[in-house]
Amino acid sequence: MKKLILGLAFAGSLMVNAQEKTKSTSPVTFGVKAGFNASVLTKYDGYDGYNNDQKLKPGFNAGVFVNVPVAEKFSVQPELLFSQLGSKTEEKEEIYNLNSVSYRREAEYTKTLNYLAVPVMVQYNILPQLYVEAGPEFGFLLGGKNKGDVTNINTSGNTTSTETTTFSGKIPMDLHNKFNFGIGIGAGYYFTQNFGVTARFTAGITDIYKHNNGDAIRNNAFQVGVAYKLK
Repeated sequence: MKKLILGLAFAGSLMVNAQEKTKSTSPVTFGVKAGFNASVLTKYDGYDGYNNDQKLKPGFNAGVFVNVPVAEKFSVQPELLFSQLGSKTEEKEEIYNLNSVSYRREAEYTKTLNYLAVPVMVQYNILPQLYVEAGPEFGFLLGGKNKGDVTNINTSGNTTSTETTTFSGKIPMDLHNKFNFGIGIGAGYYFTQNFGVTARFTAGITDIYKHNNGDAIRNNAFQVGVAYKLK
């Protein structure tokens, strides 16, 4: 994580130098941005007796961008971001057998997925300070973490036993796709030539798991933040 932050800071310093060299002759602008992610994974329907409920998980994004005008009102903006995705999950599973013995499993956990994201947005300026955007986002999985609680409840006749365990650890990288692809749409407004606010929704296209025989599980994220152009 520290190496990634240092890398983004280094990239930002390079952009500052490049902006200083080109600002007098080129309309290309460089900038930095950061914001809040509210992400969720698409629901896995499972099977009879199984219920899976996904909830929004907070995270953050931060990085650098370059804005390249290609027409009077159009520009292309590639970005390089560190972005936290994932989901909060509640799972419930209940099984009965012929001997009136029931087994119930309840789990609440948070999955955090850390990506190096490369959105490439095509922006259209409705007004000089207001734009809308759309484009692909390419993500590269850096790692992640699962953290939560699992409760097992066994009932046999009038006897019920309950056991709760807590877990926390890194995600098994071998089970996850290292490449993530999504489509983003959004908008932004610049209060000054330098400072603006942004909002974007990115819908995942690829499955986060490698060998998933069931419903595809994809990243979805809503992002709000601020941007600063180095003019």
